[in-house]
Amino acid sequence: MATARLRLSEPLAITAAAVLFLGVFPFLHAQGVISTFTLGVWGKYLCYALLAISVDLLWGYTGLLSLGQALFFTLGGYMHGMYLMRMIGDLGQYKKPIPDFLVFLGWERLPAFWEPFASFPFAVAMVFAVPGVVAFLFGYLAFRSRIKGVYFSILTQALTYAASIMFFRNNLLLGGNNGFTDFKFILGHRLADPATARALYAASALALLLAFLFCRWLSRTKFGLVQQAIRDGENRVLFSGYATAHFKLFIFVVAAWIAAIGGALYTPQVGIINPSEMQADKSLEAVVWVAVGGRGTLLGPIVGAIGINALKSWATRAYPDLWLIILGTLFILVVLFLPGGIVSLPARLKALWQRFRSPRLPDPAPPAAAESASAKP
Repeated sequence: MATARLRLSEPLAITAAAVLFLGVFPFLHAQGVISTFTLGVWGKYLCYALLAISVDLLWGYTGLLSLGQALFFTLGGYMHGMYLMRMIGDLGQYKKPIPDFLVFLGWERLPAFWEPFASFPFAVAMVFAVPGVVAFLFGYLAFRSRIKGVYFSILTQALTYAASIMFFRNNLLLGGNNGFTDFKFILGHRLADPATARALYAASALALLLAFLFCRWLSRTKFGLVQQAIRDGENRVLFSGYATAHFKLFIFVVAAWIAAIGGALYTPQVGIINPSEMQADKSLEAVVWVAVGGRGTLLGPIVGAIGINALKSWATRAYPDLWLIILGTLFILVVLFLPGGIVSLPARLKALWQRFRSPRLPDPAPPAAAESASAKP
């Protein structure tokens, strides 16, 4: 009976979260209860939750600790950001139909690779294509060489670091260290309009729900069982005749796509995308979200990403010098005393309550003592 209740708790939590984020928040914003700024902040949290799910899909379900998921998140943001920059038109500072940073660098017309990004469908295709190709090439080389464990983590971090250095360069023609900002339109609608902000927020919430349901379905298929077997003992899976490199490569690309979707939705809501979003500390933060929320649960990374970023928004205003100490302390406490993450807290409290309520039976007498007592007259 208790097991059935625990199984029912997850669908109830998913339904409640879907109603809250997809129904209540947009309704309150439309009624003027929630400001457009607050709605955008929560939209950002939902985009970070997509990044956290991508980390958990690799780390929690496949045993691959990737420290480079922020790279795919940022690549998705850049691909969408190029479309948004094209939509500015001649409304920039220099009143020319090309982005201001290109005018500053001496360009009189758009570079050829910028031209197709006037099309929204092309930009959406690039959101999947560019991170997917990068993930496929890196994953193919890494998994083919049987790189795993800490070496895989170091290589993903090195890839992210190298990419951030490249994107900081002005001659890449992607905005340098400033990146893209000052967006004005998307699909003909002004980004400053409350209705547009509400639509972007709803798209983020829907994308998160679909990503969660897809990963939940995938984890329960035969593929998901093999995926978790790779996490628990890859050599056994290899001896069983499965090509583990193919499984890991597929899931690595899927995780890159999920992170890229989060980045693409993040860019118009936050209003900026630059290379700082792909630096190593961003990927490490995502790992902390997953660990604190609950690794290998899918629901935990969402709770961790939203909860920690909401805490960060408060702490960086109230105690700006103590935020990193607060985050580090929280991570240590969870690892030491709550290894299952925040989502395991209700089950732990329930177990403690049942132990407290159940009557404690007296310890049975040892057999030798019982025999000696019966032998006495």
